[in-house]
Amino acid sequence: MIHGGRSYVSSAPAVSNDAKRVLLCTGNTVSIFSLSTALLINELEGHQALVTSVVVLPNKNKLIHYCWTSSLDGTIRLWDFLGLALMQTVDIKLPVFSMVIPSVLSTQEVKDSKRVNVFAYICVEDISDPGDKPKPLPFQIRKCNLTMSKLVRGFVLKETEQPEFLTSSPSGEFLGMHIRRTLHIWSVPSLESKDPTTKKVRLHHTKNYTCVAFHPNKSIVAAGDITGRILVWRGVGRRTFPVSDWKTKGSLKNKREEERPGVRGDDDAESCTTWHWHSSEVKFLSFSSDGAHLYSGGYEGVLVLWHLDTGKKNFLPSIASPLLYFVHTPDPTLSVISCADNQVHILKMTSLEILKTISGIKLPSSFPEMWNGATSGFYFDRSAGLVALPTENYRIQFYSLFDDREVSEVQVCQRNFHPSDDITVVVSLVALSPDGSMMTTVETRVPEAGVGGLICLKFWVSESQKKDFDLSTVVYEPHRDSAISAVAFRPGCKMVVSSSYGGDFKIWVDNGTSKSNRNSGWVCHSVGSYKGQPMTAAAFSADGSVLAVAAETMITLWDPDRNYLVGVMGETQTPISNLSFVGKSEYVVSSSQGSRPQLSLWCSSKLIKSWSYNLSIEAIACMENDPCFAVLTLLPASGSADISSYVPDDGVILLFDVSSPVPVATWLARKGKDGGLAFVQPNQMEENSDGKLPSALLAYINSDHEYLIFDPLRKEQHEISLSRKKEIMDLEETGRSGYASIFGELAEFVPKKTSQAPIVVASERPWETIFSGPSHTLPPLTKLCSDFLESLLEKRDAAKS
Repeated sequence: MIHGGRSYVSSAPAVSNDAKRVLLCTGNTVSIFSLSTALLINELEGHQALVTSVVVLPNKNKLIHYCWTSSLDGTIRLWDFLGLALMQTVDIKLPVFSMVIPSVLSTQEVKDSKRVNVFAYICVEDISDPGDKPKPLPFQIRKCNLTMSKLVRGFVLKETEQPEFLTSSPSGEFLGMHIRRTLHIWSVPSLESKDPTTKKVRLHHTKNYTCVAFHPNKSIVAAGDITGRILVWRGVGRRTFPVSDWKTKGSLKNKREEERPGVRGDDDAESCTTWHWHSSEVKFLSFSSDGAHLYSGGYEGVLVLWHLDTGKKNFLPSIASPLLYFVHTPDPTLSVISCADNQVHILKMTSLEILKTISGIKLPSSFPEMWNGATSGFYFDRSAGLVALPTENYRIQFYSLFDDREVSEVQVCQRNFHPSDDITVVVSLVALSPDGSMMTTVETRVPEAGVGGLICLKFWVSESQKKDFDLSTVVYEPHRDSAISAVAFRPGCKMVVSSSYGGDFKIWVDNGTSKSNRNSGWVCHSVGSYKGQPMTAAAFSADGSVLAVAAETMITLWDPDRNYLVGVMGETQTPISNLSFVGKSEYVVSSSQGSRPQLSLWCSSKLIKSWSYNLSIEAIACMENDPCFAVLTLLPASGSADISSYVPDDGVILLFDVSSPVPVATWLARKGKDGGLAFVQPNQMEENSDGKLPSALLAYINSDHEYLIFDPLRKEQHEISLSRKKEIMDLEETGRSGYASIFGELAEFVPKKTSQAPIVVASERPWETIFSGPSHTLPPLTKLCSDFLESLLEKRDAAKS
């Protein structure tokens, strides 16, 4: 089986010590990407549930890379993520939602027999049965001895009503967490300390907190709230914590209330400053490594750089998605930022620009509350193994199912991202030609107060495998003021059918005379209708000779070339919402929704119904050559009592052969509500374990855009050999840091060698060319001087001298 479509932004990323790799929590695994190319390198597999955090151990030896991971499976694991080796497993048998390790071991200490105890602070869910005792709050902040692989008995730092995110100071001396309107800060005992107790400071606010950050070397704490305000406390904990712990001087014992501006009550802080730029909740805060600046981000999709002393701001705008996490790298010129649209950007901090992007599958797009038109969230290019997904900002993302990465994005209509804007345009329908070279989209402009609605039918063309579509034709109001119910391409030619709820369908053809004349336009070839009934679905047969259009509860068959009615099949209990021809056979499968949903199989040659089921169908997929089809149906709540793991919105995939109403095979489909199905063509990379190529692969994608590809025709469910295609590269060649990351690699000066004296290498007038060329492309003088002087000297062996 092939799994994909996982979230890259469920937790904060982590960066390796050499600033060449970024580690992302992706479902049950940890994916390792290259910072220089944004391509997948490898994965850490072993957890049995969602990975919630990754902590990279600092190490000066850049050849050794260790990290700790926590998971909802109740384990904490130590990995050598360069060698892909599992070093240690700590089984605490409690789901871990968050983890920080204030003081971590060096690599040498991990190998020593006499190891110093290292502790992790974790947020876990207490799943134990208290018996007759009062049940405590379900979530607890616990302390885990990673060296001894066990929890510290009887140590509960805090109990909470919901899982909380823990934050550690850069020095590892303090631990922070926010619960509603209170910010909790604890001092972490040092490894040598014999006193296990922790001292605590509380900072109060009138609004709920959303994030917290510690200054790297001063007693400064910053926190964001749900209104978009940022509070910066100075002199935090001087009364509570020892001076040596916080590295500051002075005392607040004799300070009066009026000398602590902005501090509420008896909070242990010298002053509090409030900044306000964000229009909604602040999602993250992070101090720069030198402590001079503070980074913030939120729903606006703008990275804000605050100058800590003056409060002045710089911006990185136009990220076009809400921001979630921000992480510095050991290379001060690079940072990593995670966005809500499942993208991770690699930023160049000197110019505040995006260098590379790790693009995951986009999340489902939202619709206006008043929207009740036709929508279908998934469109497949079966020949290329791609899925097209309408996303936010009126775009369509093309995503490779086999490579598990984005191929391209198409902007259907222009929109500048602004979080306060209401959704005014809906990309409701998309259709792809069988060869993937053409696309049609239907966008609907939602009327405001019943005025201003508009429907556009757009035709797109692409001549590359990268799916870079260019707009060819725009048709405004193709069916007058009626909404479009379906669009479909005719196999083998440039013809598209669009049906409408207004009672007609139209056949469109490309009026171009050559492939190079792409802007010649699509025109309406013919118009059809049947007794004024709403046309609710449409599909072409495999050879394109027959067009089936659903006239509400009946199926009408047409000759698409001459546009005359061939036959009528019917009828169903409720209006038909989906039509498909089953392979190259004469059978048509339909589904209808409403109060009496129905799945039906029709024989077009006999114009009769073969069989039907009263099932609510979410998606239908038909094989291209075989007379088989698969449907995704939801589990009825009343009939699921025998399924112990049943969850609402789960579904079942049923595989049918047209010769029998009994399903050939069934599979349980998690999160089946609003899911999608498609048969995709296998390639040579997807061989089964016995070395044979599958005849067909079935792709299932759920409502969270997680997908699974498997062979539905094999009785023995052998896994497909390829779990995910990985791009392995030489990071030592592609990685850049320091000077090279800002200005590029220095030009190498290679002195010319004489062919007459192979032992003594001397130059041939290198000064004539070493300083030639434009001044802005010359290497710096420090590089030129050493090479120039070296070229004037003879090199001799030390033994001979």
